[in-house]
Amino acid sequence: MVPVPPAVARVLALLTLAACALGAQAQELVSVRSPVVNLRATPSTEGEVLWQLRRGYPLQVLQRQGDWIRVRDFEGDEGWVAARVTGDERHHVVRARTLNLRSGPGLEWQVVGTARYGDVLATVRRQGDWVQLRAPDGSGTVWAASDHLWGW
Repeated sequence: MVPVPPAVARVLALLTLAACALGAQAQELVSVRSPVVNLRATPSTEGEVLWQLRRGYPLQVLQRQGDWIRVRDFEGDEGWVAARVTGDERHHVVRARTLNLRSGPGLEWQVVGTARYGDVLATVRRQGDWVQLRAPDGSGTVWAASDHLWGW
């Protein structure tokens, strides 16, 4: 075995920690693809309905069990949904009380509308710290700062 210089060992250790941290942060997300979905307390159609979720609502996958997925929403609420009512269409939910929607990806762009806490918007793409979204009124696309959104 060839001895590794201490400086190289420290760099390798830091790279390993960084890779582990990135893996821990990686999260699987799904969105609701049916018009209305029940979030249940248990993985069964007999389980208590905790909330009803609308089309597009993004959810973090915590666990899969048969035909069911245990999920968490942007507020930290957890429950179960049937896997068949979710999909991979990307959406974001607004985390800010009021969010300015802009004509481009930056504060220098004109404010063309607003969204409110809990609004769900379809994601077009990300660019740096900004997300291009479908406008709530369907008139095209808008941009919002990603730190005020949750989803993918």
